[in-house]
Amino acid sequence: MSLADMNGLFKDHINPGQLHFMKLLGFNKIKVERAEGMYYIDQNGRKILDFFGGFGSLAVGHNHPRLIAERKAFQEEGRHEIAIAFMSQYAAALAKNLAAISPGDLDMVFLGSTGSEAMEAAIKVAERAVGPKRPKIVYAENSFHGKTKGVLSITDSPLYRGEFRLVDRNVRVPFGDIDAIRNAFESDPEIGVIVLETIQGGGGIITAPPEFWQELRLLCDKHGVIWVADEVQCGVGRSGRFYAFEHAGVVPDVTALAKSLGGGKTAMAAMIARREIYMKAYGSPKTAMIHAQATFGGIGEACITAIEALNILYDENLIENSAVQGAYLLSRLQALQAKYPKIIKEVRGQGLMIGLEFQDFSQTLPLVLRPVVSVLDDKLKGSLSGFIGALLLRDYATLVAFTEYNRNVIRLEPPLICGREHVDQFVESLDDLLGRGIIRIVKDFVGSQIG
Repeated sequence: MSLADMNGLFKDHINPGQLHFMKLLGFNKIKVERAEGMYYIDQNGRKILDFFGGFGSLAVGHNHPRLIAERKAFQEEGRHEIAIAFMSQYAAALAKNLAAISPGDLDMVFLGSTGSEAMEAAIKVAERAVGPKRPKIVYAENSFHGKTKGVLSITDSPLYRGEFRLVDRNVRVPFGDIDAIRNAFESDPEIGVIVLETIQGGGGIITAPPEFWQELRLLCDKHGVIWVADEVQCGVGRSGRFYAFEHAGVVPDVTALAKSLGGGKTAMAAMIARREIYMKAYGSPKTAMIHAQATFGGIGEACITAIEALNILYDENLIENSAVQGAYLLSRLQALQAKYPKIIKEVRGQGLMIGLEFQDFSQTLPLVLRPVVSVLDDKLKGSLSGFIGALLLRDYATLVAFTEYNRNVIRLEPPLICGREHVDQFVESLDDLLGRGIIRIVKDFVGSQIG
């Protein structure tokens, strides 16, 4: 298919508004022919370094040969996919493996296909367990938990919420503010559940200190509130531990995984709950079928792909690699921040989940221009990160991601197979680009639009 045909079909049958933004960034000029390891390969044979990672979906990289071999064998042996009338040995094995990996008594598993589905399952099991007298859910500012209607109700985005009729009476608190959570718990006895991303992805890669999570666990125990930890993006080793909450030495009541759980080859998600919580919700014959898995929940080839992805994660020490390479990437980016303080405002994150926040546009300009341009900073938010992301792709064959809420942030979530050489390649490209200066960066971006 030609690029022209791809653009036309996308516009006519998928999303013309999305195509508009792809054109602004120059992403519509790329036709990916294949992918391998840390790289996409485009129509011209150019290797594009992937520091985007599908929003954290590619822990083991693109097309890992072990995953391909397992899937091929599964198909050649004519194994079954749909197991609804019968039990699935593949779903059972994956559930057992997830329970073995998970700390504490997180050992009851619901399998689905997407992060939204896993999070829907998480809030449903929590709501059933806590009972109808405590229907309110606490969620955080700048949260993202999915786009289906249940979790959209606790996703803090006017854009995504649109004008949909959502579940109301939920309680919004600042992320990482333990006093706000304590006040909410103490003042409202109808609160039964709190849902938080352990690391906020769409919020701009925002973390909270271990003390916050430790105090949260104590508060939930004191008030009988069920804590749901959303690990859809930060889980499966991305933070340098399998679960990001493990850094704090605490265990939530319910958690959810997706993205990298499928190894980049299949859509796989899981909700994992403490046995006590799960049994309260669905433990009797009368309640067991209230939220049984959907038709494609635990489909055979997806399960064996996820099993092998977890095997690779441990066999190749990718969790440890995420911690080591993430620390190296942070240190190198912090050195760039010191070199370009008028451009880079902050570097933050954990493992290979890192946010690079740029200054407001006016702050990057000469002093004489700042007062004039500062009135436009809000409208210009995201412009600099967009310029830099577009030029990294065009001139350095490097792909990065952006964030939903703080548009000044570039999000870096490379595959966990990332090596020191890939970090060096990325940082040196960014250094060379920033060394052009803001005026030339703007001119070069505008030139690419004209071209």
